[in-house]
Amino acid sequence: MTIEEILAGESKNVEFKESLPEKSIKYMKSVVAFANGSGGKIIFGVADKTREVVGFDKEDVFKKMDAIANAVSDSCEPAIIPDITLQTVDGKTIIVVEIFEGRQRPYYIKALGREGGVYVRVAGTTRLANEYMIKELLFEGSNRYYDQALCIGLNITDEDIDALCRAMKEQAIKNAHTEVQKASIKDVGRQQLRSWGVLIERDGKDYPSNAFAILTGNGGLHVATQCGVFKGTTKAVFVDRREYTGPLWEQIDEAFLFVLRNIHLGATIVGIYRQDVYEIPPDAIRELIINAMVHRSYLDHGTIQVAVYDNRLEITSPGKLPMGQTIERMKEGYSKIRNEALAHAFAYMNLIEHWGSGIPRIIDKVKVAGLREPEFIGGEVDLRINIYRGQIAPNDLNALNNAYKVPDTIEKVPDNAKEVPDTIEKVPDSANKMPDNEQEQQIYKYVLENGSITTAKVVELLGVKHRRARAVLMDMVEGAYLRKEGAARSTIYVKNTEGR
Repeated sequence: MTIEEILAGESKNVEFKESLPEKSIKYMKSVVAFANGSGGKIIFGVADKTREVVGFDKEDVFKKMDAIANAVSDSCEPAIIPDITLQTVDGKTIIVVEIFEGRQRPYYIKALGREGGVYVRVAGTTRLANEYMIKELLFEGSNRYYDQALCIGLNITDEDIDALCRAMKEQAIKNAHTEVQKASIKDVGRQQLRSWGVLIERDGKDYPSNAFAILTGNGGLHVATQCGVFKGTTKAVFVDRREYTGPLWEQIDEAFLFVLRNIHLGATIVGIYRQDVYEIPPDAIRELIINAMVHRSYLDHGTIQVAVYDNRLEITSPGKLPMGQTIERMKEGYSKIRNEALAHAFAYMNLIEHWGSGIPRIIDKVKVAGLREPEFIGGEVDLRINIYRGQIAPNDLNALNNAYKVPDTIEKVPDNAKEVPDTIEKVPDSANKMPDNEQEQQIYKYVLENGSITTAKVVELLGVKHRRARAVLMDMVEGAYLRKEGAARSTIYVKNTEGR
């Protein structure tokens, strides 16, 4: 322990004690909290408020070390073995007690029992763990995954299983990047769902795991995504607020489109073409939402929150980081799977690629787009990621194009000023007139109420196939009722405010 580290003060992993308390429980809570977290140090002989190095007399310092070792051994369950050393700082002797990240979680104070003696570290303070945190620690300590556990109270039929298999294959095809990848997609069957932990086979019968309930949006587990637009930089005044439920892939699409509707769409010139670009790369937005879905804690009853402020996009994922994971390691591409069944399902559906590559890829896309590096906050109770709005001039237009990937809305720019039309088309008086066709009316009403619509939503709304849905949408684009924005998975249809 250096004087510089001491002057930095207490933190998530460091706590000071001026003297050795008579009652060991005063520091035993921190011992347990460090073992339940990512480890830490308790420094005896340093005042916590002034950071003054007080030290101990050399005559009794070894007695104090023995007292600490005995107290930890007698007070904690399972056993915690600290590393206790002496250090000299400013000519004074201090005791450094290092507690390592434990693997037999949850650790607790014997005298208080598991119900009242489990402590965790939150924002540099030691707190009593709540019910959710204790369950999370139990799963970590037993090396199990909550999403692979049996979903109590959910009954499913063969039709439910078949419907999930079909839906997952549809998503895999929809999210395929190339025709070759699309052609290689195989049917997903019950055996595959069992191997992932989405189904649990007992006595020849299949039962649903929590992953089955989470994926499909059934089973009494309230899995939702809350989206909001706020005026300014705080939650004081909200402009719009939505909550999306249902299958996870639908929540991903809805949250993604919500963000696109509420951030700025500009343009850049590439050669002789104008290309529409969002102020935040759409691929980075989508990947952040997917990352939150697959890595959040589903033991925590909170919801994923997607918030658009004047200066940033903020995505908050419930739950502390998994055991062994840190923000620094995450940014470097280290993957610690919290929901193994969901991770396998997402990989099959082409929602995630290589495990652990998502965060580094998001950081790269944001930086290439000329934005400041994303900000990662928390990790002890939840994880919040901010992407700040306000574009800085990018260094490379080609890199910018790769970051944004919105190629379907390019328009040819005239070669010279003479080619620009000298007349402006008059906007019809019937700007808000409804279409005559009944199907188009349904779509138009939906857009007026929700701001935009996707092909998948039209399929659901009209009960038609994708080909028919696309045909109706294109008719509405040609009729100037709607305008197409984005491309591929990012495509949305909004009200045409220019020609109608």
